[in-house]
Amino acid sequence: MIRDLTMKLLLVILLTFSLFASSENTKKDAYIEKLAKSKKTVSLVLGSGGARGYAHIGAIEIIEKQGYEIKSISGSSMGALVGGLYAAGKLGEFKKWVLSLDTIEVVKLVDFSFARGGMVNGDDVYKKIELMIGDIRIEDLPISYTAVASDINGRKEVWVQKGKLIDAIRASISIPTILTPVIKDEMILVDGGVLNPLPITPVLSDNTDLIIAVNLDANIHNSYKVKIPKEHQEQQSELYNETVKLWDEASKLIGTDMPEKKVIDIFYILSKTLDTTQSVLSEHAMKGHRPDIIINIPRDACEFYEFDQAYRLIEIGKMAARESLKNKK
Repeated sequence: MIRDLTMKLLLVILLTFSLFASSENTKKDAYIEKLAKSKKTVSLVLGSGGARGYAHIGAIEIIEKQGYEIKSISGSSMGALVGGLYAAGKLGEFKKWVLSLDTIEVVKLVDFSFARGGMVNGDDVYKKIELMIGDIRIEDLPISYTAVASDINGRKEVWVQKGKLIDAIRASISIPTILTPVIKDEMILVDGGVLNPLPITPVLSDNTDLIIAVNLDANIHNSYKVKIPKEHQEQQSELYNETVKLWDEASKLIGTDMPEKKVIDIFYILSKTLDTTQSVLSEHAMKGHRPDIIINIPRDACEFYEFDQAYRLIEIGKMAARESLKNKK
């Protein structure tokens, strides 16, 4: 009798525990599902702007931290590079690399070549990036991706949405006269910023909650103050000095001089020409298709060619993103 009562009591306890556990699991699953549904999905547009493109890294980090889910990326030039690395899951590795570049590695990466339509061949840079992302194809990426390039032969923009990711990136970042262009069929593909520095159109048909655009050509004064750690200050100084030496070498080959920073020479004129053109085209793009959120990076945050400013630009990207995303949820 006592044994039967004990068995019944144990069965009741086990049944009650089972029901309780089942209820808790159901609540947990419901919470996870609710959390997933509350996460706003984003189509991210990453603009062109040379070294200011480092700001994309910081902006992406804040977008993710604030609970948005990036489902699609459209990028031009540095936007295509950073966007492609993010889509391939390698943005963290790229960030670590650019923040640790030393002068020796910079020298190794710069390979002058005037025979193929650009002063710098760029093969070593592309090989480094390809080592990060592997032989992945755009069709196999976990999110939708579009790299925008400019066909100067056909005078039209080109959306690269399939094929090898490294090939798409290379076509989109080929700055005219600086990096050698990509020749494909009858097309001569150069930097996407030449025709579409803020490629909003490729994401208009996306089934996402928001379009967020990171504009690297904002006509606003840079008021962001970044405290740079001593080690990065020293590193940036070394990188700048080495960059000046490299450009000076290139300048002598084409008959100009570059004795000091921001002298009005061929490189300064090229930089300002690209900045001016891209700023006007970006404003035009936003008038035609206004993104839900615009993260503006000041055009005077750095010069187009100041790739020694990675730490500062990444931080500016973070600050600009926090400011733009504030109260937007």
